[in-house]
Amino acid sequence: MAETKRDYYEVLGVSKSATDDELKKAYRKLAKKYHPDTNPGDKEAEAKFKEASEAYAVLSDAEKRRQYDQFGHAAFEQGGGAGGFGGFDFNAADMGDIFGDIFGDFFGGGRSSRGGSYNGPMQGANVRINVRISFMEAVFGVDKKFEMNLKDECPHCHGTGAKPGTQPQTCSKCGGKGQVVYTQQSLFGMVRNVQTCPDCHGSGKIIKDKCTDCGGTGYIRNKKTIEVSIPAGIDSGQSVRIRGKGEPGTNGGARGDLLVNVTVDRHPIFRRQEYDIYSTMPISFVQAALGGEITIKTVDGDVTQTIKPGTQTDTRIRLKGKGVPTIRNKNIRGDHYVTLVVQVPEKLNNEQKELLRRFDDSLKGIRPQESKSEKAEEPKGKEGKKKKSFMDKVKEAFDDLDE
Repeated sequence: MAETKRDYYEVLGVSKSATDDELKKAYRKLAKKYHPDTNPGDKEAEAKFKEASEAYAVLSDAEKRRQYDQFGHAAFEQGGGAGGFGGFDFNAADMGDIFGDIFGDFFGGGRSSRGGSYNGPMQGANVRINVRISFMEAVFGVDKKFEMNLKDECPHCHGTGAKPGTQPQTCSKCGGKGQVVYTQQSLFGMVRNVQTCPDCHGSGKIIKDKCTDCGGTGYIRNKKTIEVSIPAGIDSGQSVRIRGKGEPGTNGGARGDLLVNVTVDRHPIFRRQEYDIYSTMPISFVQAALGGEITIKTVDGDVTQTIKPGTQTDTRIRLKGKGVPTIRNKNIRGDHYVTLVVQVPEKLNNEQKELLRRFDDSLKGIRPQESKSEKAEEPKGKEGKKKKSFMDKVKEAFDDLDE
C-alpha cells in the first residue's frame, strides 16, 4: 500500500536536490549490494533491490520526478491526484538501459555493446603458483627457480590460429562484436542480458581452417625456467607479482602476470607476529637466583645478554632490531621478544637436596650447620685457600646437575 512506502529520496540516500549523476551513483551502489544474483535466496535483499529500482526509475525520469515531488506516492496510484500513471511501470523508465549500463557484470559479464566492438585488445589471464619457504628464508629473502609450461604465440600461424594462407572470418552470430544481447522478461520488465558470444567465445572471429601446430588456439606451450626473487620480510598468504609472465593477451593485448603465493613453514623456536619475533628461553634456578650472562638464539645468531639476580619466570627481554625486516625497507626491522622460563630441577642427589634444605633454612634466619667433614676440610693458616661460601657450594652442586 502507498502509505507504507518509504520516501524515494530516503531509499536512495540522496537529497531532494540530487543531480542525475548522484542518483545514478547512489542506485548503482545499492543495486550491486542487494542484487538477487549476489544474494541468492535472500528475500530481504530482493525486496530492497526492488525498492531501490522503483525509486530510481521514478527519480531518473524528469516528468515522473516532477509528479512525485508534487504529489508523492499518490501520483502513481490508480486515479492518483495528478492523473497517475496507472500503476508503476518499469518499462516506461527504460530499465533495460539502466541494467545494460550499470549491471553488465551481473547479466553475462560484459557491458552494453552500444559503445563499440567487444573484441579489442585484452590482457591475458594471470597465472598463480604456490611456493613453500622456510622461516629463515622469509626473514632474509630468497631466490627461487621454477619450471613452468607457459603459452607462447604459435610461430606457424603467428597467433591467428588459422592455417597459413587462410584468415579467420567474422563471426556471423555476433557480427564480430564478441558478445550477444538477449532480452528477458523479469519482475522489473524487459531486461537486456549481455553475454559472451557462444560461437566465437568473445573473439569476434571464426576459424574455419585451423593451424595444425596449435590446433587453432594461436598458442603453443613451452617449458620455461622462471626465477623469482622473494623479498625479505614476506609472510604467509602474501604474493609476489612477476609482470608479463602470465597468459598471453588476445588481439594484441599484453600478457598477464605471474602471481607467486607464498607459504612460510613454522620454526621450532621462533614465532612471528607482523614484524616482531617471539621466543621462550629456559634458564636454570641458579642463573635466575644469581643473575649473570645468558646466550640467546636469534635469527642473526647467538646474542649474549645479562640478566639481574632474582629474575622471575615470564620475565621478557626486548632485543631491539632483531626481528623481521619490513618489505618496503629491509634495513628497518621489528624487535625480538624473549620470555625467560625458570626451570626447576626434577632429579636431585642427596647432597643437592641437603644444600637446598640448608639454603631454605638460611632464608628463614636459621644458621646453617656445617658437617664434621666440612670442618675437617677447612684450610688453616695464611697459605690456605679462601673458604668457599655456602652459595658457592650450592652453585657448584647445581652446576653438576646441569652437566
